[in-house]
Amino acid sequence: MFKLFKKDKIENIDNIFNYLADKYGGGTDPWGLNFKRAKKYLNMIFPVFKNYFKVRTFGIENVEDKQYMVVSNHSGQIAIDGLMIGTAFATQVWPPRILRPMVERFFTNLPFINKWASECGSVLGDRDNCQNLLERGESLLIFPEGVRGVAKSTKDFYHVQPFTKGFYRMALKANIEILPVAVVGAEETFPYVYQAKGLAKMLGMPAMPLSANYFPLPSPMDIHIGKPIKVEQSLIDQDPSDKELDEHIEKIQATIQEMLNQGLKNRRNYIFKKRGNKNE
Repeated sequence: MFKLFKKDKIENIDNIFNYLADKYGGGTDPWGLNFKRAKKYLNMIFPVFKNYFKVRTFGIENVEDKQYMVVSNHSGQIAIDGLMIGTAFATQVWPPRILRPMVERFFTNLPFINKWASECGSVLGDRDNCQNLLERGESLLIFPEGVRGVAKSTKDFYHVQPFTKGFYRMALKANIEILPVAVVGAEETFPYVYQAKGLAKMLGMPAMPLSANYFPLPSPMDIHIGKPIKVEQSLIDQDPSDKELDEHIEKIQATIQEMLNQGLKNRRNYIFKKRGNKNE
């Protein structure tokens, strides 16, 4: 539960952006984050967060007033999960923060959406951007599954796909703690999906979902924030091989999978609820 002295601050967009004003100066940063537009968009998104997806945030006691690399499962066919995580860290945690989601290159080429996303804080997830943002003290939001995570068929819902290794290398270089996050409920916004991989390849697209619906359903979402994970100190200032990283990355992946498994046991009812998930 939230502490009472925080209650007058969380969920109040004016208070949130008054707190953030010193850090961001009210302007636009080199990656396109626009402070005034971000405030406007958060005012629009928060009612959706609270009333449409009815998001609950667990584990806020694990978030300290410090920089993190937030690492989450990816789900839901479109980046609703990232939007809800960003809203949670801005409105449910004090002090608030603007997470900087790292997005795939194809996303930056989408008309209109790319500009809106960058004004809210999204950044192309290449190594230089990650390093520069970390050096500026920003907290990043990383989806190490990449497109494989968001582009699942129904049979693979809540089965975490293998993580890429780049995020851990960047965390090592910055010696920054990793904050694991598990999102439950985003998959059910598109409950019946088949990924037409052959068609996607032919069209040069990262995914081609064939779905029973193409507008997200109001599935209630739960965001679970785990305890921070320190990077392996013996690997700092080293240039470890992929094999040396595997053990530590697999541990983070397994942690998020277990958080999902536990979260699925306590999720709220919804109209398309399935039984017997293979990860439960």
